[in-house]
Amino acid sequence: MAAAMASQGERAVLEEEFKWLLQEEVHAVLRQLQDILKEASHRFALPTSGSGRAVKQENFVLSTSGTDQVKGVMTLQGDALCQADVNLKMPRNNQLLHFAFREDKQWKLQQIQDARNHVNQAIYLLMNRDVNYQFKTGLEVLKLMDAVMLQLSRARNRLTTPATLTLPEIASSGLTNFKPAGGSVLHNPGAMFEFGSQRYEVSHVHKVECVVPWLNDALVFFTVSLQLCQQLKDKISVFSSYWNYRP
Repeated sequence: MAAAMASQGERAVLEEEFKWLLQEEVHAVLRQLQDILKEASHRFALPTSGSGRAVKQENFVLSTSGTDQVKGVMTLQGDALCQADVNLKMPRNNQLLHFAFREDKQWKLQQIQDARNHVNQAIYLLMNRDVNYQFKTGLEVLKLMDAVMLQLSRARNRLTTPATLTLPEIASSGLTNFKPAGGSVLHNPGAMFEFGSQRYEVSHVHKVECVVPWLNDALVFFTVSLQLCQQLKDKISVFSSYWNYRP
């Protein structure tokens, strides 16, 4: 009898704690997530329709690890690579070759636009309810967290593993004056392309990188937000495991 009363009392306490979690803590976490993701969205300095404001250009040094065969500078304007100057030292005779973007072309970095779209979708999911809305079940919160985490994971993946263009895609973009020969994939030794009247084969591959601070900031915001979502899911799961347990 005493054990049954203790069990009922314990259950009543847990029910009150769970009610507080749904009514108070969930909304506090949602507000925190909104603030963080709005900061992340602001890092994507992309022009908006009708704003009339030009996004400033930023210059970044290109570098390769362990070699000085490739050096250069690129200019990023929002989600567009608008200028690039690259010097390539030939491995056999140390001849220096210079390459640059065409002045009338820009290379739109679709992964930046996609990442921002995913962030904005996550913000929409967090704000798409009345301010006085009350969650009724833990499952409802779990579904929301899963949906938000999906968008954040997609945003992070678009920045950390961007797609690689093939030679035909680059040739058709109008950024360059060469055309591919065959369907070889870019960055693959043995790929063929034509420039002017000359035919060339890719013999070596060099990967150049640069650090874009505001994109790094966005990735940090994504990671923190994903951790907050997971922590809230874990708290919900603790209560769910209790309701499912029957001694």
